[in-house]
Amino acid sequence: MTTPTHSEDLDPVTLEILRNRLEGIAEEMGQVLIRGAYSPNIKERQDCSTALFDAAGRMIAQAEHIPVHLGAMPEAVAAVRERDPAPGDAYVLNDPFAGGTHLPDVTVVSTIAPADEIIGYAVTRAHHADVGGGTPGSMPAGATEIHQEGLRIPGVRIVDDGEIDTDLLEFVLANVRNPEERRADLRAQLAANERGGHRIGDLLAEHGRDRLETAFDAVIDYSRERIEAEIAEIPDGTYEAEDVLEGDGVTDEDIPIAATVTVDGTEVTVDFAGTADQVAGNMNAPLAVATSATYFVVRAVTDPEIQPNQGCYDPVSVVAPEGSLLNPTPPAAVVGGNVETSQRVTDVVLAAFSEALPGTVPAQGQGTMNNTIIGSQRGHGGGSGFTYYETIGGGDGAAPESDGMDGVQVGMTNTLNTPIEALESAYPLSVERYALRPDSGGDGRHRGGLGIERSVTVETDAVVSLLTERRRHAPQGAAGGEPGATGENLIDGDPVPAKTTVEVDAGTTVTVRTPGGGGYGDPDERSAAARDRDRRDGKVGSDTRRTDADE
Repeated sequence: MTTPTHSEDLDPVTLEILRNRLEGIAEEMGQVLIRGAYSPNIKERQDCSTALFDAAGRMIAQAEHIPVHLGAMPEAVAAVRERDPAPGDAYVLNDPFAGGTHLPDVTVVSTIAPADEIIGYAVTRAHHADVGGGTPGSMPAGATEIHQEGLRIPGVRIVDDGEIDTDLLEFVLANVRNPEERRADLRAQLAANERGGHRIGDLLAEHGRDRLETAFDAVIDYSRERIEAEIAEIPDGTYEAEDVLEGDGVTDEDIPIAATVTVDGTEVTVDFAGTADQVAGNMNAPLAVATSATYFVVRAVTDPEIQPNQGCYDPVSVVAPEGSLLNPTPPAAVVGGNVETSQRVTDVVLAAFSEALPGTVPAQGQGTMNNTIIGSQRGHGGGSGFTYYETIGGGDGAAPESDGMDGVQVGMTNTLNTPIEALESAYPLSVERYALRPDSGGDGRHRGGLGIERSVTVETDAVVSLLTERRRHAPQGAAGGEPGATGENLIDGDPVPAKTTVEVDAGTTVTVRTPGGGGYGDPDERSAAARDRDRRDGKVGSDTRRTDADE
């Protein structure tokens, strides 16, 4: 990527002011998107991300939203820049083989050109609850090619010189369920990008183009220098780790993921040679997803407070064999790769770094997003159907100095839950139980966080899709800590596979029990006071420690 250079120097105070204003613009874009969206998945769960890029396609600021979105966003901007956008244009895309991650994540890239010359790009990415395909929610467990997963948009101009292409918009909406909800969410994305463009225009008017572009360079250089200094503190060497996914939705056979992390001075290379070939099911993940997970880990093991932008990414290289699980070729199905394979990539790369940084990396968290999708083609009386999408939190891995958090999202997601009131108001669903799972956190000097049990009764005939992990292989403890509990999926009390799509009748109850986090340290070293607190808070049902045989 070409790095622009500008002659003007910025004093530290001005640089810090501009850095914070750029971050503030990205955050404001996120608030506009969340407030303007109609779907609970964006409005309530905040399953969306926003960022700013310069004219060369380098990320200069992002809101702290969804890690798997943000690390892969540069690929989307690169795909749009190849189409030679003009001032006043906005492009929409979701194609995982042309800048996207998986089809439900719809990205809108808008040019920022306050003086009729492109100075940057405003970008939003949001998970739309449905983008067509064979099942409501566009996340079928048994998909074997991307065409089954929904409408594939390779990067097309939806706004031309400031005017929405209504023909294109109507074409997209004709291929999705709940088109009015999709329309509103897309317009919220466009509005968020427009707000970002206006705010950059304000900075341009205040500081001039040369100073503003100098600030773009400076914030990237600052982050690069800080991350390189952090990497330099990691011992040079090669570190390896591997783990598995629990099937691909077509078979239940374990799928290996292997990573070799090489630290050399101020650079990190992560090579996924040894990972399985691409699979028949939908757990394939585009290379941008694996790259995003790797970026997340590097930030986590260095200094997460460093402003995330292109500078954080420059010292990190990611490679995976073409045609492998982490670099598939079309028409591979990929919808589960973004949400589940990304989590395992995070676990594997963290495990490799734990060899380089002993005593600093936590035990494994739940390692899954517990994707739950319930929808129908038609509602009561033949009206429009619905699509409910949720990722459900679980146990966080215990750290060297603290217990893991209970019932939280871990790894590559950062969403909220759908509040019960909002869920029952928006959908023909009733929440029967929503509670932490006692005894699900791994024992240790520090205990792993608890998983969650969420039971929902469907009030109309519907289709249920579950894409989950850690149902056979428990999240591992560290430094002698015990593993967390595995998760479990049930329909009317009967266990179902980790990845399944099934039609259900009205009155069916769907239960998802999420994994707990691994414990850290020898359980015999946990203090009596901490164990009393565990019992008082309901984290354990008795003094009996959970074993794998008890699962």
